[in-house]
Amino acid sequence: MDVLRQSNDEQAALWNGVNGQSWVEAQEVLDCMFLPIEQLLVEVARSKPRAHVLDVGCGTGATTLAIQKQLAADARCTGLDISAPMLDHARARAERDGSPASFVCADAEQYAFEPQSFDLIVSRFGVMFFGDSRRAFQNLRRATRENADLFLIAWRSAAENPFMTAAERAVATILPNLPPRDPDAPGQFYFADSARVQRILEESGWSEIELRPLDVECTFATADLLQYLARFGPLGRFLQQADEPTRARVLDVVRPAFDPYVHGPTVRFEAACWKIAATNTRSAK
Repeated sequence: MDVLRQSNDEQAALWNGVNGQSWVEAQEVLDCMFLPIEQLLVEVARSKPRAHVLDVGCGTGATTLAIQKQLAADARCTGLDISAPMLDHARARAERDGSPASFVCADAEQYAFEPQSFDLIVSRFGVMFFGDSRRAFQNLRRATRENADLFLIAWRSAAENPFMTAAERAVATILPNLPPRDPDAPGQFYFADSARVQRILEESGWSEIELRPLDVECTFATADLLQYLARFGPLGRFLQQADEPTRARVLDVVRPAFDPYVHGPTVRFEAACWKIAATNTRSAK
């Protein structure tokens, strides 16, 4: 339990610190990049009547707000995240849009949800960071009604997502101490192993589990590429602590590695993901 608590504490510190602030600052870039994923979640939400939807790892609120727009007037979408900076931004967006969507700052592993209150749980890249995934999905299932649906998008492996790791490969010789990614620790690629995901969901009581590979073309403006490189992944965390000469030197090395993805004014890459679906076919206790 101490190890799991430490993992959760580390994630909370990360997402309430440099990672969370990076997502706020680059919100428009990321919303553009992941718009095709958002549209998939919206389609699921409106595929049948929904009374209450939970968006796990909602970040700055794009998916929560988009889903809320598709729900009936008396239905609600609630966004959940551990990042206070991102949720502050999400609430400001909701207020600006006049949206009734609500947001909760909490850890899905531990939060005391009202039992059987949701008929759909969705997530866009927000469920790979739990210290104890089995416990988190048990808790989420308790929060759902019987026959409620679960629909998640998660990354497949790092090898299948070369865009996401190109920066680290490019600076391997000049930054040999950059922390390596651990596919067996909470993080971006923790759900890459489909057998692991299947086991987590089965052990936490979900049924009718289905994992299908999903390849999505993502785009954003070339003008935003350096901003993206300087903020995200292991390299982005390093650069946010580096002095300006070091930042400039490293970015000069990294930028050419992304030439294959640059098509004039647009950066284009393929996101290799899992489309994960499940159902709560029995009442959770």
